[in-house]
Amino acid sequence: MSGNETGLPADWILLKSRSHNRHYFHNPTTKQSVWDAPDGTDVEMLKRYLADQSHKSSSSSHSHNHGGSHGHRRHSQGERIRCNHLLIKHRDSRNPKSWKNSSITISKEEAIQKLKVFEQKIKNGETSLSELAKTESDCGSHLKGGDLGFFTRGMMQPSFEKAAFALHVGEISGIVESNSGVHLIERVA
Repeated sequence: MSGNETGLPADWILLKSRSHNRHYFHNPTTKQSVWDAPDGTDVEMLKRYLADQSHKSSSSSHSHNHGGSHGHRRHSQGERIRCNHLLIKHRDSRNPKSWKNSSITISKEEAIQKLKVFEQKIKNGETSLSELAKTESDCGSHLKGGDLGFFTRGMMQPSFEKAAFALHVGEISGIVESNSGVHLIERVA
């Protein structure tokens, strides 16, 4: 799937990984594949598209289960939550570039240290996660204060999803690692 209905930039298509049972993004021109929506994506349009697709195919997804996962995962699959996040990428991130840096070279440890400083500022009441995300996040969602909108299970990377769904509204996670980098996640709805 590509073009206007998905909100993806030109040359990008949406594919489904059978092994991970989730969507990913592929650019046939550059041969690049990423889990996170590429820069320039209309995130709201993409979310609407994915939500429409999950309604159409929800009956085909309940046979997939990770061994040892929590038994309550399947019955709450339709639960929608909304989160803000602050992403710091590092050189080993799946796509080590962002809107503010075309080549990210810091180590994962440096990214974690940076995020710990931001986490402390939030805990001290100096600023909010969404205010910091506007200037510091490496995600395109920085324009909206890190707002990812509503999402359901299966739309985010597994580590991000696990942390986000474990939060109560108003709570902020500790540092969460994903293929994209390191995150702080705030559940807002």
